[in-house]
Amino acid sequence: MSVNLSSRVYSIQRSATYEILDRVRFLKSEGNDILDFGGGEPNFSTPENICNKAIEYILDGDTHYTPSRGKKELLDSISKKLFEENQVQVNPDKEVIVTPSAKHALFITLMAALDSDDEIIIPTPSWVSYQEMARMVGAVPVSLPLSQSNKFKITLDGLEEKYSEKTKAILINNPNNPMGKMLTEKEIDDIISFSVDKNIILIVDEIYEKVIYDDHQHFSVAAFPGAIERTITINGFSKAYAMTGWRLGYVVGPEAMISEILKIQQHTVGCAGSFVQQAGIEALNGDQTKIHEMLEEYQARRKLIVEGLNEIPGIKCDYPDGALYVFANIEGVQIGNSAEFSHWLLNTAGVAVTPGIAFGEGGEGYVRLSFATSRDVISQALERIRLAIEALQSGGVYS
Repeated sequence: MSVNLSSRVYSIQRSATYEILDRVRFLKSEGNDILDFGGGEPNFSTPENICNKAIEYILDGDTHYTPSRGKKELLDSISKKLFEENQVQVNPDKEVIVTPSAKHALFITLMAALDSDDEIIIPTPSWVSYQEMARMVGAVPVSLPLSQSNKFKITLDGLEEKYSEKTKAILINNPNNPMGKMLTEKEIDDIISFSVDKNIILIVDEIYEKVIYDDHQHFSVAAFPGAIERTITINGFSKAYAMTGWRLGYVVGPEAMISEILKIQQHTVGCAGSFVQQAGIEALNGDQTKIHEMLEEYQARRKLIVEGLNEIPGIKCDYPDGALYVFANIEGVQIGNSAEFSHWLLNTAGVAVTPGIAFGEGGEGYVRLSFATSRDVISQALERIRLAIEALQSGGVYS
């Protein structure tokens, strides 16, 4: 006898990135030599000063509930960081919530912002969980496919085309996952203008804000004129501080919105971990040397993987402005769609990548490769990919 679950849960898809991760782990457990470029987890250890601070507070007995908003010292530290680094001024006691992960911050924001059948515009390619989270809360994700023909820019015309009377919000990721693209000031101005004109909520995920390259500059949307009263900003510690397993994030916005979002925090997780919050305080206020060292290494890996991919017949790859990924065009390889290419590459060369279609409309014809791994592994993967594609194009067999 089968028991039906909610129609909501049947409407969502499994996470493509976790599916790949699970598949890679299974293949490795079977003894296969797999090089994994599917995930977005830094391969660095969390800086020692952050770990030591958490251990210190664990041993001191700081292992109990905290206020649902978060510890006062962490709220103050986040507020200070936003003012000094992002030119965004917020009240730490009323306009910030500390959450167990940026992912949870986003989910409770969507839960608070959207009613059943409300529409939320999501420029794509975009992170795999955005559209599924919208569906979880009963809303309708509306894709705004971006095109390489105009460098994947968000335009006012594009936003207007996707607007309807049901549009309640727009969700932006800056820098973007999977493309690594950063918003220009013109794009931000257009997005704000659109949001103000239509009186809709602007949700901005800035989890990769510290992982940027060359002379690119990150602009926080909430710092622009007319934005702060309708903008909810999501951020966290996973990417910049190599703290993925700590599960620590935060959500920032106008008091009227944050006070409602807090209700959902209280009735779900209650609060973020006590000693984990102490680690967050140390991350923001402590020595930043390791963070700069990680960024320098990412820059070197980025150069290696982009140059290497562009030397492989049939692949074209631009330099990402930020984040931990390259979004490579594979249309010249001529081996089916992005899902079929990813399946072929895993089975043929033992290299795991994420198909572009997993990131929504606009992603087909591409694959995402994470360079959050060592240069040695990147070099090995490039060689495997090159040999597999050359064998394919010559009618031979990869070995």
